[in-house]
Amino acid sequence: MPAGARPASATSLAPATPARRATSPPRDQPAPRDQPAPRDQPAPRDQPAPRDQPAPRDELAVAGFIERFAGLLFESGVPRMPARVFVALLSSDADRLTAAQLGTILGVSPASVSGAVRYLIQVGMATGTGEPGSRRLSYSVPAGVWERLLTMGNERMTGWTTTLRDGAEVLGPRSPAGERVTESIRYFDFVAAELPRLLARWHEQQAPGRPPASDNDR
Repeated sequence: MPAGARPASATSLAPATPARRATSPPRDQPAPRDQPAPRDQPAPRDQPAPRDQPAPRDELAVAGFIERFAGLLFESGVPRMPARVFVALLSSDADRLTAAQLGTILGVSPASVSGAVRYLIQVGMATGTGEPGSRRLSYSVPAGVWERLLTMGNERMTGWTTTLRDGAEVLGPRSPAGERVTESIRYFDFVAAELPRLLARWHEQQAPGRPPASDNDR
């Protein structure tokens, strides 16, 4: 070390700290612009009310109805199995049912159903429709089935009166038997004449837009 030189202090060995630059005062920040007031949101539109959905079916109650009404038809002369198949078709929400589906509903074999629907088709209480691409048939109750049955019954009664008139002549119109037969003729003639008028009133009542019939209209 040269004479007269002062020893360096520990602090002199440290790197020099750069001098801080003079900072200018912060510029005035622009005042925030006024935010537009939020627009009124349109009120939510009323959602259309859901359509009335059919209540779930009580299949046990439906099965009971099928058996009760089929029993009434059986008492009126319809064979039991055709009566059951007819009411099963009548009470189904589906437009058509196959023999297998009807068998499932009634708890019988499709073969039993097939024999029943043949009877129903013959008497006008059911119709069969082929399914595209299949030999299988599906069955339904024809529109206006009750009117068709009444009309067919009326035609049968018209045929009965022809034979009844012959019987009245054979029995003698003034005999007790002849008077009973003559009364039958008058009854069938009355029903045959009134049924077309009754059905015309029914069609008028079913016209679109017509209010339901009141007791005074009946």
